Formats: sequence, C-alpha cells, structure tokens
Amino acid sequence: MINHFVVKAMVSGLGVGLIVYLTLCLVLAIWQHRLIFVPSRQMDYTPKDLGLNYEDVWLTVLNLEGKKERLHGWWIPANSSKIDNPKVILYFHGNGGNISYNLTPAQRFQSLGFSVFMIDYRGYGESEGNFPTEAEVYRDSQTAWHYLVEQRKIKPQNIIIYGHSLGGAIAIDLAVRQPQAGGIIAENTFTSLRQMVDYQSQFYQVFPIDLILHQRFDSLGKLRLLQIPLLLIHGTSDRTVPSFMSQRLFNLANVPKQLLLVPYADHNNVASVSGENYLEAIQEFNHLIDDNLTQRNVKDKAHFLPR
Repeated sequence: MINHFVVKAMVSGLGVGLIVYLTLCLVLAIWQHRLIFVPSRQMDYTPKDLGLNYEDVWLTVLNLEGKKERLHGWWIPANSSKIDNPKVILYFHGNGGNISYNLTPAQRFQSLGFSVFMIDYRGYGESEGNFPTEAEVYRDSQTAWHYLVEQRKIKPQNIIIYGHSLGGAIAIDLAVRQPQAGGIIAENTFTSLRQMVDYQSQFYQVFPIDLILHQRFDSLGKLRLLQIPLLLIHGTSDRTVPSFMSQRLFNLANVPKQLLLVPYADHNNVASVSGENYLEAIQEFNHLIDDNLTQRNVKDKAHFLPR
C-alpha cells in the first residue's frame, strides 16, 4: 500500500514537472524578445545638453500588422569648419536604454568630423511601438538608411554603419544588405545569440534551444557575405560579451579589416579606457575606407575599358 502511494506521488510529481517544463519552453518561445530587448522610454538628455546642434527626425515604418508607426532619431551635423564633405555615422545602440544614453559616443564621433544619425528602435525612447523583434529592428535600420540616402542625399559610400553590442548585429545585417556603404564599425558585439546563450547561462541548457530560439542575430553566418571594410573593437575584460567573439568575426571576414582589442576595458567603457588609441583606430579606419573606395573605382573603370 505504501509503495503504491509512493509510486503514485512520483508519477504525479513527474507529470507536474513536465507541465512546468513545457510551459517554460512555451514562454521562452513566445516571449524571448522580452528577454533580449530592454527599452527605456525616459529621455535623460538631448544633444543640446552636450552643446551639440541637432534636429529631431521622425520616420514612418510599418509594423507586422501593416500599421504605421513612427521612429524617432537625432541628426547631429558635423562641424562644417573641420571638413568639407563629412562622412556620416549611422549609429545603432545596444539592447538597453535609448539614444539619450548614447550621446557621449555620438559626441566623440562628431568631434572627429563626422555627422551622426542615431535612431531609437520601436519601443525605445520616443519611437512608437511595443517590444521590438529581430525582424522589426532590421526594418528600422533599413528605414534609417533610406532616410540618409533618399532624403538627406548622402552618398552610400559616405555612410559608416556603427553598432554597439546588439547594435553591432543590427549594423552587420544592414551592412550585408547595403554593399555600397563605406564601412562598418562593430563594438563589443557578439557572434550570434545562440553562442551567447551557450556562453552566458547554464540555465538555458536544459531547454531545446535550437528549436525554441527564433531571435538569432546570427552575425557569424552573415559575415561571409560582407563586402565592405570592417572595424571590430572590443574590451578584453568585457563581462557581458567575451572579446573572443570579435576575434572570431575578424578571422572570418574576407574584407579589408581592422581589430582593436582594448586591455582592461569592459562592455561600455572601451573608448574612455583606450583614449587616443580609440580615436586613432577610427581615423585609420576612415583612411582604409577611402583607400578601398579608390581601389573599387579603379576596378570599376578597368571593367569598362575596351579590350
């Protein structure tokens, strides 16, 4: 009799455990984007607070239901006295905060002579919409690109796509889609979300991740298609995204490329720790872009010469 109750309790417990496990699988499958994106609506600063001239920009994008939503961004023009034809940094921030949290990097680029255009993905800052998905932030990035090219009349080769952390994955996706861009800078970014799951948490290993994960941000898989110069920057003491991921991306890329690994730097302080080395790396990469463009123009002209 006692054995009967013990067996019944065990079976009942296993049944409850299975239900809980399957429920967790379902939750992870449906709401995983809420574990990835950490948006904030609070705008702490504007470029004016840093003494920068700027323009509010509103762009229209369609959501998955076909409804129009507005993206908010800031256009921060270059100091025209420094350069006649400045390049533009198209800036994509990471998974947390919003563009107001990223004004110091924007100011740094502007001080080097670049114009900067930064946007908030849907659900972030003043942009409309709820929690975004991978597909939606890719669409947001493409909307920002078309704004620069079609409305600002910026030549594609004068646009440098920049992304930090998750923004690096968004930047890589856009760079692959826009092979006429000048170049791409990815800072403290990762190889893929699948590899980040393996690196960050043992908790998720009990779940069938390959079946559940549909927000993949697979930069490693896309990088083989990249055709423009690449600069990868990473802090070697990054506790969020390991620096070996940038090394893997660098090794795979078959384009003109540079890698800056900054000793002792963590996830969000690479530029301040690196100091002048960071600024020099950006300037050297800008020269690499110009050299690559010159070589590309020479090849294009040679292709049309009579034989």
